[in-house]
Amino acid sequence: MPDIVVTAQNRQDTGKNTNRRLRTKGLIPGVLYGAAKKPVPLAVSPKEIGTILRSKTGENTLFDLDLDGSRRTVILKEFQLEPIKGALLHADFYEVALDKPLQVNVHVELVGTPVGVKVQGGIVDWVTRELEVESLPRDIPEKITVDISNLEIGKHVRVADLQALDKVTILTDGDVVIAHVVAPRAEEVAATAEAAPTAEGATAEPEVIKKGKATAEGEAPEEKGADKPEKKAEKKEKK
Repeated sequence: MPDIVVTAQNRQDTGKNTNRRLRTKGLIPGVLYGAAKKPVPLAVSPKEIGTILRSKTGENTLFDLDLDGSRRTVILKEFQLEPIKGALLHADFYEVALDKPLQVNVHVELVGTPVGVKVQGGIVDWVTRELEVESLPRDIPEKITVDISNLEIGKHVRVADLQALDKVTILTDGDVVIAHVVAPRAEEVAATAEAAPTAEGATAEPEVIKKGKATAEGEAPEEKGADKPEKKAEKKEKK
């Protein structure tokens, strides 16, 4: 059984006003989903959910939701953040069966300094930061590590180039580019030259082009029977 237990409360009322009152009490609204089960509106502590999101496994963490004394093993289905301060506004959960595969998104981590950066002065363009995979809940990897040490300028690494993962199937199309090394644009070269130190032997750190994620905006949306926040990362159970 999961080591993390989050206490949840049933909630009967829905809507923006109700959600605001919950937040003044230090809680946020959410919904518990499950295969062939009616969605259950509930309220949880944003601090507990925030701790889970900051853990190594992040939104793919398995934990128990204690609802009125009944524990259910769940995974975060969706969550919504306030766009300025990043406070949690809403969290949805999906009840999982430990013997049935799930489809989730897993973060990519690039390792190594490419030849194209170290020797040829290129720039790493990190194109794909998450991959969709399928595995049993307990086999979901914390991250997928991709070695880019051998990349030269103009070269790339695709999903199809990755080594097979134990007990995990990568669902993202094999032609998808994860990262490549590109030649710096003329204005970047000029800017680097202007900023370069005069001390002999000094070198500049290689640059990485970063593509950040868009954050959710505004209040949690109105609900029709249950809250439906902006999608973050959907978990699909294979039937």
